[in-house]
Amino acid sequence: MATIAIIGSGMMGSALAFPARENGNTVRLVGTPLDREIIDECRKTNRHPKFAKHFPNGIPPFPEGCEFYQIEEMTDAVKGADFVIGGVSSFGVDWFGEEVLPKLPPAMPVLSVTKGLMDTPDGKLLTYPAVWESRLAEKGISRTICAIGGPCTSYELVAHDQTEVAFCGKDIETLRMLKTAMATDYYHISLSTDVTGIESAVALKNGYALGIALTIGLNQRAFGIDSELHFNSQAAVFGQAVKEMKKLLDLQGAGTLENLCVGAGDLYVTVYGGRTRLVGILLGRGMSIDEAKAELKGVTLESLVVAVRVARAVKVLCSAGKLDAADFPLLMHTDEILTEKKPVSIPWEKFTFERA
Repeated sequence: MATIAIIGSGMMGSALAFPARENGNTVRLVGTPLDREIIDECRKTNRHPKFAKHFPNGIPPFPEGCEFYQIEEMTDAVKGADFVIGGVSSFGVDWFGEEVLPKLPPAMPVLSVTKGLMDTPDGKLLTYPAVWESRLAEKGISRTICAIGGPCTSYELVAHDQTEVAFCGKDIETLRMLKTAMATDYYHISLSTDVTGIESAVALKNGYALGIALTIGLNQRAFGIDSELHFNSQAAVFGQAVKEMKKLLDLQGAGTLENLCVGAGDLYVTVYGGRTRLVGILLGRGMSIDEAKAELKGVTLESLVVAVRVARAVKVLCSAGKLDAADFPLLMHTDEILTEKKPVSIPWEKFTFERA
């Protein structure tokens, strides 16, 4: 059995403690500087404040269950660990890269659950593992970082709903070790050495899930908030989203069927079970992006960041003649809503095609 340190005690990082501990591993959950109250609560009750279930094994003082550490105790938590799981949100990327990764033992594998992309001035889209590895190299540190992609909401993982994800990394033997430690009868793991493909696919879905959720709000505005759900419009935007995601994966040199399926699956679960659904519905009902953010104060909205970054990169490449904006009508309209604060007006006819 392995010893696993999870750094970041938000919902997803903490959810991963369930399959990890249920496999018989020693699990050490470390809070970030923003997680102090969470770790205090976990120490008192053996339960994350957002979850209905206690962490596996034991009751207070639960000596055989998970172990909980504040960030100042990180050195003790990672000592002797077989690998580290990075459980921060995309807003913690810089902190994780500066305060955690350089302080880990050089040979210790790292598995990140953070989804997102960063854009460069020349229109490139970089995965977070690539960003971290580059910044570490500037410090003279060589480290490869693995990552988790695929459809998985934290509370359903805790509930043991059947879940299939992909672990990606450059070394297949490291990935196999990680799978052995984490796979359970409800947490199923595919492996891929295409880090760019998997990470791009699961990041792109965030912005596109927002676009699909707009239709839910539009229908509520037209038929009433308590009206029955309408699926034609959702399905139409879902299809357009997958089409645009495929073009962007091709741009990344990663447009394989496996990568697209991982992204499409993640897109589905985000529309129906994620926080992005909430802001999309509010926008579709007629709120501005500022009003929607105010309504959802305290909710982490990573989808907005991804959508704006990807659209910004696409516009740079369109200006350079390398892409055609007409191929991305959903992304461009989502960007208008977020950056220009335009009202929702889904460009349905731009989704149609004619093929003889």
